[in-house]
Amino acid sequence: MSWRVANACAERKLGSAARKQIIMFLADKASDDGSGIWCSKGTIQRHTELGETTVKRTIRDFLKEGILVETGARGCKNGFTVVYRIDLARIEALELTAEPDIETGATVDPVHTGPGTGATVAGVPGPQRPPNHPKTIQKPPTRERVAAEDDEAEKVLAAYPPDRVRRRADCLRRIREALDAGTEVEDLLPAVKAYTTESSGFTRSKVCFSDNWFKSGRWRAKSMRCWPQSW
Repeated sequence: MSWRVANACAERKLGSAARKQIIMFLADKASDDGSGIWCSKGTIQRHTELGETTVKRTIRDFLKEGILVETGARGCKNGFTVVYRIDLARIEALELTAEPDIETGATVDPVHTGPGTGATVAGVPGPQRPPNHPKTIQKPPTRERVAAEDDEAEKVLAAYPPDRVRRRADCLRRIREALDAGTEVEDLLPAVKAYTTESSGFTRSKVCFSDNWFKSGRWRAKSMRCWPQSW
């Protein structure tokens, strides 16, 4: 296979999808100078999955146009197979597939690479940096931070009435999510303790189990009342 021949063919317009598919298959068999292509029309048909008539007609057209040149023949079990060469000069004379660059000499809405200006939209100041600026991207949590949050989550859950703790792992996960979202332990822990105190006389049918309490974010409510839950 020759990357030079394949690239040259890929970058030119051949006139149809079938012609392009056949020339690319032949380029895959060529040497760097385009020669040494030894494959039958039946082989081309099987690999490209094109019709027999299409393959034969396209090869004839390529020969007439000078894109392909017969350079000899090699024996095979069915007689002989023609050896072809792709004429690179003919290929490189074809129209390129890429669109030419057009320079107008004018710039409309140029892209600024510096930080934002903090412009206001509807009275709301804009950010000084775009969200994907390196200095605004959140750093992944360190092991020390994760360990600290685990300790804080354990402390908060330990304040919940032990007989109402359910799905411990789920509770700890939701507590850590609350901490990650900005809730302070100093706000969460007193709320848990307040609920524990206020619900100390509740019957089992009216208590709020820990998984439901943390899932519904009861610490945010001003009232610590918990409606009956199914368990």
